[in-house]
Amino acid sequence: MRFVHDTPPARVVFRPGASTTATAGEAERLGLRRVLVVSGTRGADTARAVADSLGAASAGLHTGARMHVPAQVAEEAVRAARAADADGCVAVGGGSAIGLGKAVALRTGLPLIAVPSTYAGSEATPVWGLTEHGVKRTGRDPSVLPRSIVYDPELTLGLPVPLSVTSGVNAIAHGVEALYAPDASPLTALTAEEGVRAMARALPALAEAPTDLDARSDALYGAWLCGSCLGATTMGLHHKLCHVLGGSFGLPHAETHTVVLPYALAFNAPAAPDAATAVARALAADDAPTALWHLAGRLGAPRSLAELGLKEDDLTVAAELATRQAYANPRPVTADAVLEVLRAAYAGGPP
Repeated sequence: MRFVHDTPPARVVFRPGASTTATAGEAERLGLRRVLVVSGTRGADTARAVADSLGAASAGLHTGARMHVPAQVAEEAVRAARAADADGCVAVGGGSAIGLGKAVALRTGLPLIAVPSTYAGSEATPVWGLTEHGVKRTGRDPSVLPRSIVYDPELTLGLPVPLSVTSGVNAIAHGVEALYAPDASPLTALTAEEGVRAMARALPALAEAPTDLDARSDALYGAWLCGSCLGATTMGLHHKLCHVLGGSFGLPHAETHTVVLPYALAFNAPAAPDAATAVARALAADDAPTALWHLAGRLGAPRSLAELGLKEDDLTVAAELATRQAYANPRPVTADAVLEVLRAAYAGGPP
């Protein structure tokens, strides 16, 4: 057995009510005295409650987060942090808000605290993303890894079921790709499988009873595990496709992950049979891609790129963009192969 495992330092506070009872303590632990809270407009009320809980340490609230972190939006947030003379940043919300907080940390070096309200998992990674001129760039930098993550399952009680489902499958995608990543380790494999299992168990339960705190806690726990895997390993074809479809064609992030995942896994499974078996085991199924497709359908999630508004003429362009640069993947990635994956995802039939 040979492997390298690198675990970045992380502090996690996980309990109901933690967003307004623990965030101030985490800021104090880091020695922060002027903290800017960032969020999107939809999560502004929650973010305001977090900002109020900071008391005198709050340096204000900036609600400009947008999907895929456009560069101009990031620049506005950086200006707001500097104007507030902030010495730290708290990002409250889903992947867009966490992404904006990371952009501020990347540009300013300010320590970041994450208070996630969805299952995106970005809060557990040193990965940042910015979209400029229709292209989404991603990178890794230790400065964007939150110093503390405050998980409050109560924040997700009002998350609509459709968004809960797609956000949850987005998290599952992190675990799936971690299982066949070139830099996987025994620990990431165990973490990924448990994360997929927890999320797959939670989604049907919360779809049936959206205010079930146990189901919501399970989902947030799964999101943390899968997000940790995303931060510890190199992602492959699935994530590259989703970044292209989101950054260049404006498709919604979580929904795109939900649609693409069964087809990307079906493509890679022959070259990564152990990973496919682990995913199937976590899903209590015989065939992982088919089980993921059925899970999305059973919970009312979109299952085709056509449903998300992509045009058939865009498939060739997307395939070309997704193969412009080399990246690790179990199977060789060619424009023709990617185009076939995209066509299958566009049609939305069984993988």
